[in-house]
Amino acid sequence: MQRSKVYLQVRRVDAAVCKAAQGISVSDLHEAVGGKAALAATMAPNMRPLLKGVRIAGPAVTALCARGDNLMMHRALDLAREGDVLVVQAQESGAQWGDVAAYYAKKKKLAGVVVDGYIRDTDELARIGSAVWSTLIGPSTPTKFGHGLVNAPIVCGGVRVEPGDLVAADGDGVIVVPRLQAAAVVQRARQRTEREEEQRAQIDAGGRPWDLHGAAQGYAKLEVEEIDAPWRPEEEKK
Repeated sequence: MQRSKVYLQVRRVDAAVCKAAQGISVSDLHEAVGGKAALAATMAPNMRPLLKGVRIAGPAVTALCARGDNLMMHRALDLAREGDVLVVQAQESGAQWGDVAAYYAKKKKLAGVVVDGYIRDTDELARIGSAVWSTLIGPSTPTKFGHGLVNAPIVCGGVRVEPGDLVAADGDGVIVVPRLQAAAVVQRARQRTEREEEQRAQIDAGGRPWDLHGAAQGYAKLEVEEIDAPWRPEEEKK
């Protein structure tokens, strides 16, 4: 790895956009990004939350760590501000996140942590409510002398993350929205969330997803043969 570079300043996505995103699911943000861009913005399925029922959104503070080392993660953690999401790209050895770092992050009021690599001390992380997503869990011990990057572009969970981008995460996974696109994406996602709230009210009034989601119209176009009888084994021979 080349000599380390640490950028001390971050152009963060607007705080109001982050606050709005906190009330929106990753699924709705994914829909709002749309198409191939949504697939490119969503981290790999093995990026999973430690805790259930947790949702975060905030600007990315990034770290790229050497194999088996978490020095640059600690530098990024030290530079992070309240509301930030620490995003770490690491090799598959050396835990990047543990109980002491999580305790400090809680005191600093970080929004959360996303690690492409190992975390450990998970029982204690759960006890203190550390909002962390990772691809691996294990007790491996990291060193603290490796080169890397802080607040430069990285690739985490298969997604390019630039410092200051909007990072949102919940039980469905993690999505990254480029800083300059975040306001428009969050606005579209909010509209989708509001439509779904209206649909729930319609269900309470007797509506069905079959009609509300357009399934009835799509089904009608298929000209499906509906048979008012139970299936019988001899049907397979026809």
